[in-house]
Amino acid sequence: MDVTLTAARPDAALWRLGGVLIMGAVLSILDATIVTVGIDSIARDLGSPVTTVQWVASAYLLAASAAIPLSGWLTDRFGGRAVWLTAVAIFTAGTLLCGFAWSAPALIAFRVLHGLGGGLMQPVGQAVFAQAAGPALGRMIGVVTLPATVAPVLGPLLGGALVADFGWRWMFFGVVPLGVATFVVARSVLPASSPSEARSPLDVRGILLLSPGLAAFVYGLASNVVVAWVTGAVLLLAYGVHAARAPAPVLDLTLFRDKGFRVASVSTFLLGASLYSSMLLLPLYYEQVAHASPWEAGLLLAPQAIGSAAVLLAGGRLLARFGPRRMMLAGIGLSLLGTVAFTQLGSAPSGVVLTLSLLIRGAGLGAATAPGMTTLYGSLERSRIPRAASAFNVINRVGGSLGTALLAAILHSAASPLSTAFATTFTWSLALSALTLVPAAFFPSRSPR
Repeated sequence: MDVTLTAARPDAALWRLGGVLIMGAVLSILDATIVTVGIDSIARDLGSPVTTVQWVASAYLLAASAAIPLSGWLTDRFGGRAVWLTAVAIFTAGTLLCGFAWSAPALIAFRVLHGLGGGLMQPVGQAVFAQAAGPALGRMIGVVTLPATVAPVLGPLLGGALVADFGWRWMFFGVVPLGVATFVVARSVLPASSPSEARSPLDVRGILLLSPGLAAFVYGLASNVVVAWVTGAVLLLAYGVHAARAPAPVLDLTLFRDKGFRVASVSTFLLGASLYSSMLLLPLYYEQVAHASPWEAGLLLAPQAIGSAAVLLAGGRLLARFGPRRMMLAGIGLSLLGTVAFTQLGSAPSGVVLTLSLLIRGAGLGAATAPGMTTLYGSLERSRIPRAASAFNVINRVGGSLGTALLAAILHSAASPLSTAFATTFTWSLALSALTLVPAAFFPSRSPR
């Protein structure tokens, strides 16, 4: 994929590009979380049981998971600009249709369309930015990592406000203008790109194994459906066997031969399984134990987003000064420190202590995110970045799903009262987080480029 914007251009051009890609990434993550506060309202209005309407959230997750493996091939085949703009258009159309849905099955179907666009936006956007930034990637890495930290907090806040004041349909209608604005601005900002010269035919067999395998595995873990995750695991293993023999697999496993990519991938998987999956516990604690509404829980989680945003925006300078290894180790250390207070929930620590802990934890998450992505993308040739972005997002999704399922199972089986059960689960989260120190020790002392 040939991108005309290069690192030789002024940083202002990269910031404009990053700003547009941030808009898209925020939209995709926002709509993955925004509906959680409107499930009851949707069920009442459409006359469907909550068990059916829950698929409104699951359908988006499954469609996005199925779309991610295709992102690398599509970018190589059609160019990053064309694919990203198409993804935004599909996403925005799906959003509008969701607002007009007349029944639960119709809403679920539109959420699938919604998820296909959203699933493509993040990996393709990361690839476009990494290729355009070139050597400047380390300095500007916060641009592509910021949405994953801020959007999960904004989702419940925005969703709660829209449902309370306008009704559940405005959770979708309210996002449509943002999608249209993103598309219009992106047409003039995204760099021109062309398909890769080394285009390969679509790996149909690989897609039939990998996309449903990933979707089934993620759904099975998220919903505790054993048959689904076992089926997904079998399909993913079958894909591994297929990819080892296929001349051009849809997800290129030879990427893992590169040491930088391999180390960053292991770190990404463990971060997803430990640090990021524990984000499930935080809103649950505030809603179930502190009896906060989803909107109030979002406000209580804001310090974590603020801490992450502050570090990510300075991430480039910190990375240049301290290097990936030291920054990664410091970030994990801060994340561990910020989690300690939550292991003492049985003793009812003060709100001030928990707020400060979230601020520290957020700063740690921000510091641990930037080195991984810089090492992952910076160690590869630019032509391999689209496939790497696809692999990175698959690894992140699987790791997060595994960790979330594990912590949910521990919370469910922990002894009552609820505050003690949450304390026990956060203790396990702390132990899992400590595992991320192992791959962090193998990170390079300096950025790859």
